[in-house]
Amino acid sequence: MPAEKYAPPADVPSVRAALRLPGGPVDLAAIDPRATPSFAGDKADALADIGAMGPRLAELQERLYAQAVAGGARRRVLLVVQGMDTSGKGGTVKHVIGQFNPSGCHIHAFKAPTEEELAHPFLWRVRTQVPGPGLIGVFDRSHYEDVLIARVRNLVPRQVWSRRYATINRFEQGLAKDEVTVIKVFLHISPEEQKERLLARLDNPDKHWKFNPADIDERSVWPDYRTAYEAALEKCDGDAAPWYVVPADRKWYRNWAISRLLLEHLTELDPRYPAGDFDVEAERKRLLDA
Repeated sequence: MPAEKYAPPADVPSVRAALRLPGGPVDLAAIDPRATPSFAGDKADALADIGAMGPRLAELQERLYAQAVAGGARRRVLLVVQGMDTSGKGGTVKHVIGQFNPSGCHIHAFKAPTEEELAHPFLWRVRTQVPGPGLIGVFDRSHYEDVLIARVRNLVPRQVWSRRYATINRFEQGLAKDEVTVIKVFLHISPEEQKERLLARLDNPDKHWKFNPADIDERSVWPDYRTAYEAALEKCDGDAAPWYVVPADRKWYRNWAISRLLLEHLTELDPRYPAGDFDVEAERKRLLDA
């Protein structure tokens, strides 16, 4: 389907509006991880719409990149993906970001900090991975690990992690001022669905490389992680860098919702191809005469 012909399915409200936190205290238990906000179809409908979105997403990415390379613009997009293990952070990169040109993307998966990283302030390693002008960046985990696992596993004292929320807010406000569109997504998976996905990995030898015994240990502190996520979502939600809660028990809906989130943000940015700084007709004549 030509990029300019794409239109969302009829009567589909804004995904940004549907998934954006309403403000105030966050209660994840009140959000159904199997829900499909803004989408009334089934899996087949979602997959068809994702495919239809692809050319339009690719075109908007190219425009964003062209603006920076040939027009000197500083705009870029940063997708931050957080969620419990098996919620689909890697799947998001594979199925959603795979629709873009890799040369215009910057993807980074944050692991446990190295000794060098621990020797610096917690945002030091994050700042080095912020996408450059014209790029679409993706963080698989992020600076939020420093108020999630650091909090749940007591890796730093309470007085340390509790101050990080304000630091994160200032950091993200600075990104917005530097023309970084920050899209923060929390992949909301249920413990029951996580168990099924972990069992599927154990039952398939080809998936054993994806299984980590520590994932079972983390399940024992699921309520603590939920509390930590609720605090991070509430304390670090703002217009400069809003949080979107994406129900993730249905993989097809997760992929559709994030694709639409990206499409809505890029459409609002409305990047344009920069005009050439040369005489087109003169260059055409030179080429024909060569």
